[in-house]
Amino acid sequence: MGKIREGKKLSTEDLLVLYLGTIVGDLKEIRTDIARLDHRIDETNKRIDQTNQRIDEIAKSLSARIDETNKRIDDLARSLSARIDETNKRIDAVQATLLEIQKLLLELVKTRQQ
Repeated sequence: MGKIREGKKLSTEDLLVLYLGTIVGDLKEIRTDIARLDHRIDETNKRIDQTNQRIDEIAKSLSARIDETNKRIDDLARSLSARIDETNKRIDAVQATLLEIQKLLLELVKTRQQ
């Protein structure tokens, strides 16, 4: 740099040293950029991991809620089925009673006609 300030002619070695100096400076900037990008990638990966963890927690929570809802639906279905069975038995009993009443009425009509 001193030769350049003095206006002297640079030798091939001087030019090579000057050129290498600019390359070294560029390499330092590139390394700094790479380090910054690596840091940003690490931070992004951490955020992705946190998001995945939250997704897993939500999925577990939803799965538990779905299981509970399914259990409630199954319980309700069993309860309704039992009530329907009970109602069917009562209907069968009423039908049997009506048949007996019909038979008795027929007998009564026959006995009155005689």
